[in-house]
Amino acid sequence: MCPHALIPYKPKNPKTRLSSLLSQEEREAFAFAMLEDVVSAAKDAMCSPVVVGTELFDSELVQVTVKDADLNQTLNEILPTVETGLLILMADLPLADEASIRRVTSTTKDMAIVPGRGGGTNVIFMKEPKKFHVDYYGTSFLKHMKIAADAGLSVEVIDSSRLHTDIDEEDDLVELLIHGTGKSRAYLESLGFSLATETGRVRCARKR
Repeated sequence: MCPHALIPYKPKNPKTRLSSLLSQEEREAFAFAMLEDVVSAAKDAMCSPVVVGTELFDSELVQVTVKDADLNQTLNEILPTVETGLLILMADLPLADEASIRRVTSTTKDMAIVPGRGGGTNVIFMKEPKKFHVDYYGTSFLKHMKIAADAGLSVEVIDSSRLHTDIDEEDDLVELLIHGTGKSRAYLESLGFSLATETGRVRCARKR
């Protein structure tokens, strides 16, 4: 059982790399839909979600505000206070589901990490959070592996297509439209997005 899942989230002007496809208002609604999908998956996996946001927003979810927009500092102040297992789960993983999260939290190692693309870190599970600290941005996966090694913690690196797929670029929307089943896919479809296969490579297209 994972009692707490910390979910970093940016409610204002998120996902700027999708600005050519979505307005700021649409990106904010889309980011919130993805957050709802991630929260739902965490609850299904018997975790208690806590949103770590850059600012408070209108929601019944338990929230912690990032101090001075410094995610690392905020998380590293929380970790030493946690006595049980802790999950850190990014808010832009709308394909996350109960099985993929349980796969992470059931590790036999001290920790489990799901790497993201380009050296990022999408998910971290720690059995003893007091022994670890995070260092996001840049090649955070390699940094987190070194932090664990320096602390003498064993790590299972988990290859999960559902947790590896974070949504940042236009091509990522294709994966969501193919594999998604939650609110974020429904929101994209409500905006007129669908799969286009006429050119050979599958891409997403929007009807205006």
